[in-house]
Amino acid sequence: MTGSLLIIAAFMIIPLLVGILSARQSQETSEDFFVQGRAMGSIAVFFTVAATWWSAFAFLGSNATFYTNGPVFLTALAWNLLFGFMYYWIGKRVWFLGKRFNYLTPSDLIGDFYNSEALRITVAAITLIFTVPYLQIQLTGGAYLIEVASGGLIPFWLAALLFYFIIIIYVWIGGIRAIAWTDVIYGALLFFGMLYAGYYISTQVGGPAALFSQLQQSSPEHLTMPGPNGTMGYPMWFSLFAITAIGAFMGPQIWLRMYSVKHGKLFNLMPFLLGLAAFAYVGSVLSGYSGVLLEPDVENPDQILPIMLMDYAPYLLASLIMAAGASAAMSTANSQIHAVSTVVTMDIYKRYVNREASQARIVYIGRLSLVGFSLAAYIMALTVPGVLVTIGIAALAGTAQLVIPTIGAITWKKAHPTAALAGLWVGVACVLLMTFGPLSAPFGYHAGIWGLLLNAVLFVGLSHALHRRDTAVVERFSQARYDYDAEYHPERLLAYGQAVTSNADHK
Repeated sequence: MTGSLLIIAAFMIIPLLVGILSARQSQETSEDFFVQGRAMGSIAVFFTVAATWWSAFAFLGSNATFYTNGPVFLTALAWNLLFGFMYYWIGKRVWFLGKRFNYLTPSDLIGDFYNSEALRITVAAITLIFTVPYLQIQLTGGAYLIEVASGGLIPFWLAALLFYFIIIIYVWIGGIRAIAWTDVIYGALLFFGMLYAGYYISTQVGGPAALFSQLQQSSPEHLTMPGPNGTMGYPMWFSLFAITAIGAFMGPQIWLRMYSVKHGKLFNLMPFLLGLAAFAYVGSVLSGYSGVLLEPDVENPDQILPIMLMDYAPYLLASLIMAAGASAAMSTANSQIHAVSTVVTMDIYKRYVNREASQARIVYIGRLSLVGFSLAAYIMALTVPGVLVTIGIAALAGTAQLVIPTIGAITWKKAHPTAALAGLWVGVACVLLMTFGPLSAPFGYHAGIWGLLLNAVLFVGLSHALHRRDTAVVERFSQARYDYDAEYHPERLLAYGQAVTSNADHK
């Protein structure tokens, strides 16, 4: 027990030390505190994106889903590829526009392109409302692990309190630089922790081959769609694939990591690296399916991995792996707290409360926001029950709606602000009504898919029907997109020339 408490203590102390060291390079400017002066290098970018992308949802929720619903979570291998492709295709354009026009938040880009205050406020509200529940599951997952690893000596409420107390301190001190540095450590621990936990637990039933052989005999429905409960068929597979990747990618914490990148070429590596990282889910497959054989009657599926580690692994090894899991939760939570504080500071305080605020004042407000959102998530973790994956998917379905106006802003000069606003409102209303209201999502697809469909149809239809009058804004972005292609895709300039010639001939 003493050894496990020392491991937990080490995981509490390491980020504090990193925060203190990173603060030596920090400057008291909003750009440095929120996006590291737009100078983050390749190693930090990969690990902080991967560690932020993975979470308690991945470390605990993936095992729980294999345990209860069979193979549907194998879509995680595919959604990692989708996430990596979006980081390359959308993220690189967002980064370019952010660098040119000095953006820090999602509202900055979308509000500026559509030239709409209503849209700016709507985007800020969506990022805040749907990020806090996802933040809650990080706290819940991390607290589960610390409670189990300590043998119950640290109860859930105290584990959650310690968890967020540590995050507040080092993010307060070092901003996104401290987060990125700790994510390098946490990302590596998480990858190997997930893989090794799965392998080790599977050895308790004879190894991976024996595991699948026994599962085929005792519970074959766990190996085929729609799973043992009959509810996780191909529509849900597709829903998880799309909603999880798009929703996480549209979260404000990932936007900050797009704006922070030093060079555009770093985006080219991300599809390959994030696809490679998806192999960590092999560990979740082995852990979740081993749980079906070893612990078939666990009341809370989110606790299946910690319970098996404590029952079948040496105590110190179990504590170390659970610490890796806690790192998954912490590396996402620190990024989310930092991101929502950025939204509050820049989109609300700086824009509507104090436009003349000094740099030091902006950073101070950002730090105060850290404390406020941490407290909100802590209270929710203690009072709002729920399975991690269920809460996580509902939150991601909300932020996923932002992808439609974002693609419009980076690619389409006809994209209209009224169309973007109507699409977002209808998409979000659909998610809420089908998730928490009287409506049910048809044909087995998640509410987020239906929200995206309605959102896209309204956006495209209204944009074709309406015409923008703010031609200066439209042309400013057209020029920026042209400059982007000139620098990164010069082969497309031929298309510009042909379009200009065609228009001239037409006139």
